[in-house]
Amino acid sequence: MNENVDYALIPASPAHAEALAAIHKAAFFDGESWSARDIGRQLVLPGAFGFLTEAGGMVMARVAADEAEILTICVTPDARRRGLGRALLLAAHDEALHRGARKLFLEVADHNDPAHRLYTALGFVEVGRRRNYYPDGSDAVVMRL
Repeated sequence: MNENVDYALIPASPAHAEALAAIHKAAFFDGESWSARDIGRQLVLPGAFGFLTEAGGMVMARVAADEAEILTICVTPDARRRGLGRALLLAAHDEALHRGARKLFLEVADHNDPAHRLYTALGFVEVGRRRNYYPDGSDAVVMRL
């Protein structure tokens, strides 16, 4: 999945927790965004990593054995439809491979059509569903690459 990325992606650390939380808050509805404290705690877990960009996007993931999971990925509303989500997902994919992952999982709200199109275009397939997963009652579609 290596592709040229036109965005300066910064490897995320707990020191970036406030910036990551600001991006997350801008991208998600109230009640769905993560706090800086939550983000900082995630980034120190074994196998966790992330990327952010000043253009308005971030991704966090974790690798365990030969599997990786996208914990969260988002782009602020004003930065959408410019390829930033794709660049972040490709960077996370490449880092997961580098860390030994052979499978990559993510969850997406069943009504998030733009994300579904992106993930499907990159080769993800639906492998499950979590009913009433999100605060608004929508299902999470589990996808794997």
